[in-house]
Amino acid sequence: MNTDNATATSHPLERDAQVAMSHHDVHPNDIALGVVIGRASEYFDFFVFGIASVLVFPKVFFPFAEPLAATLYSFGIFALAFVARPLGSIFFMKIHKQHGRGVKLTIALFLLGGSTAAISFLPSYNSIGVVAIELLAVLRVAQGFALGGAWDGMASLLALNAPREQRGWYAMIPQLGAPIGFMVASALFSFFVVNLTQADFIDWGWRFPFFCAFTINVVALFARLRLVATPEFTRLLDKGQLEPVGVVDLARHHALDVWIGAFVPLASFALFHLVTIFPIAWLTLSSDRSAGEFLMVQFSGAIVCAGAIAASGLIADQIGRRNMLLISAGLIAAFACGSILAPLIFGENAIGQTIYVNIGFMLLGLSYGQTAGAVTSRLGARYRYTGAALTSDLAWLFGAGFAPLVVLYLSTEYGLAMVGVYLLSGALATLLALSLDRSEMRQM
Repeated sequence: MNTDNATATSHPLERDAQVAMSHHDVHPNDIALGVVIGRASEYFDFFVFGIASVLVFPKVFFPFAEPLAATLYSFGIFALAFVARPLGSIFFMKIHKQHGRGVKLTIALFLLGGSTAAISFLPSYNSIGVVAIELLAVLRVAQGFALGGAWDGMASLLALNAPREQRGWYAMIPQLGAPIGFMVASALFSFFVVNLTQADFIDWGWRFPFFCAFTINVVALFARLRLVATPEFTRLLDKGQLEPVGVVDLARHHALDVWIGAFVPLASFALFHLVTIFPIAWLTLSSDRSAGEFLMVQFSGAIVCAGAIAASGLIADQIGRRNMLLISAGLIAAFACGSILAPLIFGENAIGQTIYVNIGFMLLGLSYGQTAGAVTSRLGARYRYTGAALTSDLAWLFGAGFAPLVVLYLSTEYGLAMVGVYLLSGALATLLALSLDRSEMRQM
């Protein structure tokens, strides 16, 4: 490849990096590794906040409220990032157009890691009053805003360059970042919960996972820039037309497709926080089971989830991605009905809780493994880059952002059967969205 041609079309701030990396050829395995590392770091930041929303923030930032109300307040702040995420995508698309993909990614990941790490230094409500809550909310918005800018196109590039007979397998690779990020976050919190007194954990122990976020994001940044800065990567992106377009332009040509794409993965995204964040809240508020012990149960569930994600790729290559999504949505609907009819399975019985979590993680893996392609299956090549980012943002907002808040409130008021009702609504939304798109699921 001619390096001069590649650098000539690059933005000035990226040219030096491209020259430095001009010797490096991009292999699909390199793209896959970069995608997994990047996604794992992003999910780590979000899961650290989510777990802390249950175990830490109610005591540190809302000590004036009853435990349930304090947790609901925490979940309200938790949801802010999902509201800010699409705004961040739009803003950083402009950065991308003006200064290039590498600059956009660098700013976004430093903002993501920096805002997460900054939470570790926040004083408590007892120290500075309501200002502590306001600072927490601002940093949470910054997390979501930055995550919108962390979209780098590598997942789309990976799927575009996959062999046709293995596209389901390659589509699931980016999704492995979710269980990996959760495993790291849950293991860190479990270690401190188990080995520290409650007073020490609330005083300083909880801050360490947040502080680690900056280092993890710097490592992820260099892993991704190692690819983004190469002329070969730029050529592949140009070939796939993976460049941002204006939101107005996208809406003019694909408004309906974006909405349908946002609802296709709702079964998976509704389940996402119902097996990760919500169970910790319910057990913390209603039982004496150790949070540290239960986090390790969820750690094992995340391993099951990773295996199910891999299985989804193999199955999708045999039966098709659309059929895989239909089957997984049907299984989630059945699981939801079981939760409605037998809420005691997630009551005081530790064995029942463990079974619920592991089944939930397995279904999450089977469904989530193929959602990367679902959100962009209807978009043309020119609109794929921006459309993939915004449909994913909207899907997270509708399906997952408010799930812990809504389900905890409804379950407290009307019983645990409401977990199943909420989950069933997500499964039905997925089935309806898939019924509106009966064409073959095109790849990202």
